Amino acid sequence: MATDSKKEAFRRFLETAGVIDMLTKSLVQLYEEPEKPGNAIDYVRTAFGAPTPAEFDALTADKNGLEAKVTELEAHIKELMAKIEELENPPNDEGEETTD
Repeated sequence: MATDSKKEAFRRFLETAGVIDMLTKSLVQLYEEPEKPGNAIDYVRTAFGAPTPAEFDALTADKNGLEAKVTELEAHIKELMAKIEELENPPNDEGEETTD
C-alpha cells in the first residue's frame, strides 16, 4: 500500500503545482484544433511555453554570437588595462630621475 500513498501524494503535488490543469488545458486545446498538428509533442511543448525548434536554433545562434562577443570584449579590456598600466607607470629611463 506504500506505492498507492506515494502515487496519491505525487498526484496531489502535481495538482497543487498546477501541472494537471496545464496539461488538461493544453490537451483540450489540441483536441479542439480543427487542423491537427503534425507533431503533437511540439504542440504541447509550445503550449507550455517552450521554444519551437527554429526558435531554439535561433536562440542558440544568438547565445554563441554573444559568447564570442564577450570573449572579444574581454580581450579588448585586457589590452586597455595593459595600456592604462603602461601610462600610469611609464618606464623610467636610466639617466633620468623622477621627482615626486
